[in-house]
Amino acid sequence: MVRLGLRSNWKQFALLVVVNAFVGAMVGLERVILPVLGEHDFGTASRTVLLAFVASFGATKALTNLAAGVLADRVGRKKLLIAGWCVGIPVPLIIILAPTWEWVVAANLLLGVNQGLCWSMTLIMKVDLVGPARRGLALGINEFAGYFAVGISAIAGSEIAAATALRPEPFLLGAAIAIIGLFLSFAANDSARHARVEAASASTQSPLSVREILVRSIWRDRALSSASQAGLVNNLNDGVAWGLLPLLFLSVGRDLQEVGLLAGIYPAVWGAAQLGTGALSDAIGRRWLIVVGMFVQAAALALVATARDFAPALGAMSALGLGTAMVYPTLVAVVSDVAHPQWRATAIGVYRLWRDSGYVIGALLGGIVADRLGLSWAIAVVAALTFASGLVALARLPETHAGHGTVAPTPS
Repeated sequence: MVRLGLRSNWKQFALLVVVNAFVGAMVGLERVILPVLGEHDFGTASRTVLLAFVASFGATKALTNLAAGVLADRVGRKKLLIAGWCVGIPVPLIIILAPTWEWVVAANLLLGVNQGLCWSMTLIMKVDLVGPARRGLALGINEFAGYFAVGISAIAGSEIAAATALRPEPFLLGAAIAIIGLFLSFAANDSARHARVEAASASTQSPLSVREILVRSIWRDRALSSASQAGLVNNLNDGVAWGLLPLLFLSVGRDLQEVGLLAGIYPAVWGAAQLGTGALSDAIGRRWLIVVGMFVQAAALALVATARDFAPALGAMSALGLGTAMVYPTLVAVVSDVAHPQWRATAIGVYRLWRDSGYVIGALLGGIVADRLGLSWAIAVVAALTFASGLVALARLPETHAGHGTVAPTPS
C-alpha cells in the first residue's frame, strides 16, 4: 500500500538525501578549481571566454530540467536518475585529459545534463514521497544535502589541488563520486505511484501543456512568474560567484586554500541553513522568506565587491549562503504549492528551466562587465540586479502556503 508522508517513506527518503549529496559533490569540485585552471593552465585572459564553462553548464542544465520534468511522468523518475549518472561519469575524465579550454567547456555540457537529470529526480521524488503537508521540509533537506556537499567538495578539492596539482588528483575524486552515485541510485524506488495517490485525492483538473505552463511562468500566474524571475536572478548571481569570485579573491592576495574556504563556506552555509528555512516556510509561509532572502543576497554581494580583508569577506560569503538558503527551497515550494499533482513535475521542470537560465545570463553579463570594468564592478552590478529582483517579489509574489494568507489562485 502506498502512503504519503516522511515517516512512512523515511528509508527511500534517506537514500535520496545521500544520492543528492553525491550529485552536489560532483559540481562542488569545480567551484574553486575550474576558474583557476582556466586562467593559469590554459591562459584564458578574457573573463567572458573563461565563463563559457558556466554558460555551457547552465544552458544544458536548464534544458535538461525542462525535459526531465516532462519525461518524469512518462518514463519514470528512477530511469532518468540513472541516465543522469551515466552522462556524468565521463566529466572528470574529460577535464583530466583536456588539451584546450574548449574541452573543459564541453565537459560542462555533460555536467549540466547530469545535474539536470539527477538533481531534478531526487527533488521530484522527495516531493512525491512526503505529500503536501511537509513539502517545505522535504525540499529543505534535499537542498541541504546537495549544497552542503557542494561546499565540502569545493573545500576538499582546493585542499587536494593545493597539496598536489589542479589536475588530475581532484578530478579522480570526481570520478569516484559519480560511480558511487550511480550504484546508490539503483537501490532507489520510483515514486510516480505516490504522485498518483496524491493526485487522486486532489481536486480534478485538466492536464496542462508545457506551452501553457511556460506562459503562466512568464507572467500570467503571479506566483509562478515571481518564482521564475527570482530563481533566475538567484542563479545569475550564483554563476558569477562560481566563475569570478575565486579570481577576485586571488587578485587581492589570497592563496588557494583561503580561496577554497571562501568559495566553499558559501554553499556550505547555504546547504546547512536550508534544514531550517525549508521547515520554516511551512511554519510562517513562503513570501517573506523569499523577499528578505533576495535582499540579504544583494547586501552580501555588495560587501564582497568591496571587502579586501579576509574576515569581512568570510562574513559576506556566509551571509550570501544564508540569503540563498532562505530563497532556494522556498521557491520550489511555491511552485509545488500552486501546481496540481497532475502537472507538478512539468511545472518544477519549467521553473528550473528559468532558474538555471540564470547561469547563462550571469556568465555573459558577468564576463562582459568584468572585461570592461573589472571584477568588483561585475559583482556590484549583480548585487543591484538581485536587489531589484527582491523588489519584484515584494510587489508581485502572493503567499501560496495554505493557512498563511491568501493563496494565489491558479488560472484555469
